[in-house]
Amino acid sequence: MYLRWNASKARIREAENARGNRAQMIQAYSQGQVTRRDFIKWGLITTGGLLVPIHGLSPYAKSAYAGDEIPTGMPPSPMFGVQAFTQPMPRFDVLPRKPYTPGTGVMNPLPTFAGRPGPDPTIEANTTQQPVFAELGGGTGPIEGRPPGPIWAHQQWNEFPPKVVVEVTQEGAKVNTGYNPGVPSSLNSGIDAVAPLRPAFHPSLPQQGALKVWTFNGTLPPKLLIGRCHESIIFRHHNRLPLNRRHNGGFGRHTLSTHEHNGHHGAENDGFAGAFFYPGQFYDYHYPICHGGYFSVNREATDPRCGSPTDGGGIEKYPGDWRETMSTHWFHDHMFSFTAQNVYKGNAGMFNLYSSLDRGNEAINDGVNLRLPSGTAKPWGNLDYDVNLMIADKAWDREGQLAMDIFEFDGVLGDVMTVNLAYKPYFEVERRKYRFRILNAGISRFLKIALSDSSPMIMIANDGNLLPSPVTLTRLDEQGTAERYDIVIDFSRYKVGDKVWMVNLAEHSNGKKVDENLSVQEALSGASHDPCVGKFLEFRIARNPSEPDVSQVPSVLCPNPDLSKIPVAAERVFEFGRGADQTTNDPVSSFFGPWGIRTDGKDMLNADFGRISAAPRLGTREIWTLKNSGGGWDHPVHIHFEEGQILARDGSANKVPAWERGRKDVYRLRPGGSVKLTIQFRDFGGMFMEHCHNSPHEDNAMLLRWEVRDGNASLTPLPTPIPTPQGVRFEDPTEILSTAYR
Repeated sequence: MYLRWNASKARIREAENARGNRAQMIQAYSQGQVTRRDFIKWGLITTGGLLVPIHGLSPYAKSAYAGDEIPTGMPPSPMFGVQAFTQPMPRFDVLPRKPYTPGTGVMNPLPTFAGRPGPDPTIEANTTQQPVFAELGGGTGPIEGRPPGPIWAHQQWNEFPPKVVVEVTQEGAKVNTGYNPGVPSSLNSGIDAVAPLRPAFHPSLPQQGALKVWTFNGTLPPKLLIGRCHESIIFRHHNRLPLNRRHNGGFGRHTLSTHEHNGHHGAENDGFAGAFFYPGQFYDYHYPICHGGYFSVNREATDPRCGSPTDGGGIEKYPGDWRETMSTHWFHDHMFSFTAQNVYKGNAGMFNLYSSLDRGNEAINDGVNLRLPSGTAKPWGNLDYDVNLMIADKAWDREGQLAMDIFEFDGVLGDVMTVNLAYKPYFEVERRKYRFRILNAGISRFLKIALSDSSPMIMIANDGNLLPSPVTLTRLDEQGTAERYDIVIDFSRYKVGDKVWMVNLAEHSNGKKVDENLSVQEALSGASHDPCVGKFLEFRIARNPSEPDVSQVPSVLCPNPDLSKIPVAAERVFEFGRGADQTTNDPVSSFFGPWGIRTDGKDMLNADFGRISAAPRLGTREIWTLKNSGGGWDHPVHIHFEEGQILARDGSANKVPAWERGRKDVYRLRPGGSVKLTIQFRDFGGMFMEHCHNSPHEDNAMLLRWEVRDGNASLTPLPTPIPTPQGVRFEDPTEILSTAYR
């Protein structure tokens, strides 16, 4: 996909020319000046959604310099003389948590964005009117972008009253003058948290422009949300992006919908693709952080394994199923048809959840706490030896500004690896055990991670969920976009002064799937055509631990819930593939592209967030089979709201590896493969999504809507929200598939 670093100057010029011409198309489309239908009419895109390979416009056209059989390729990202592993890896920037007391207010959401106290969170959307900017149509509109009324009211509000408020903005890149890594400099590779941090992928690379990179609070590094079970959080998200959607640096959309990936809460807090909000508005998301089965399991709250850590080092017990403990989430934009672009621009953070089981204090030995690597200074939530890693491939243009080809519908690959949005950094460690929470935050690239010396890593969690038992591996499984792998590495086996590297073994030539998984030796050889194969994070063993390492990795972590006695209410089959049709013509909620989903053997359909494809009943269990219709691509499929347990791969329970035998929320189908899973629906209702998390597939248009019926989100079927700056209107569902209601 990218030219090699030693390509001829003629090839580079040709590629730069194609990218420049293509950028004009990308900008016109991203700003809404033209549509896909226009490109089809002009002969630039096929009816199947593929960009026609025209020389001078497409990186996949035949090269004028290299012969008829070799495509041009994209120009490599210029490095401006920067070398790998010459900057420290920044730890995540921990978001402030404010104890919530009704009547005290939070930041002012009005267009002036002044620091005056603002309104309290409300159970229904706050429809207080404010002037709407002329660029957004003028008039007046609500201060909160959440759809109004009881249908989109926060569910179980009285059961889970807000206890903490976390407030963020979305805005263009700027210097970070308030960095809080949550650990001292000695545990952050010597980074001075007081020194301003430029929004750049390396100190010697150009600073990113405010229209090129959009992040939480507008700053780097990525943000970390801290929560503990049953301590309900209001996550107030202010949209401070440019008013004019054409002011996007060539890609991205200024409307937002924040998905807390895979939060167990009502659909109004899920980041539904069609529940987006505009600049000048805020959206209050309500995260109860309760254990699944809260209203049906352990109602007397007698089991200390289902609980929350207290500030005194103890446990506060709550209802729910302790086997539904969750640990590592993330949050990102889910804007209708623009998820890939907005996430790529920087709309992504991570969320650590702490429970009585996973306390975040390795010293507490009460028979419940697992004592995983973390630290001991605080009663819960220590980050000293518990490290978040956000891995994402990026690319930039000749000026060093973030660049994305939004017409690559098969999947977008970068040619530069970043960790925590830093180009190939190093991280100083002590000779002891560390926990790493690894997020694949690329939008298409699969990862396969090993250590450069092929030494073992202990996998303890897959997606947000602890495994039943740890699994020791020398090479992790392929990791699709949005998957999280928690691992433990014991650095006591090295000497002070040693170095070891994380290595990516998954080789790509396009965004459809992994071409080949290389050996460690092959990946380190430098012979791969994929610039993101090889070393991407350097560990420097800096010193002996200042305190004894009292952490452990117990042989039993978190067993799965036993669902065998819950009757199966329905079985459904979802097939993911190309060549989809669109059966509706709603100009707002329907869109088309090369990708689609077939439900229960019916037509392969493009996305329409007004179409209901499945409607399981609250309190039931179902069996869902996810199938890949072809062998030329892979799909990491994400089901919102509920984790599932994989019963079989390709029809066989024996093909489910040990590291996939916990609960999951992203399921890699593998080329031509299938996954059969069991899933239950409890505690909350509303409309949710299911889609491929190769985000260009999702945006083009491999996504469907399903809803939990008979929950306290009330109406069945639910009306579809249609946001505008002047307020949200509702439409009846565009289509209800015949097999949805069973």
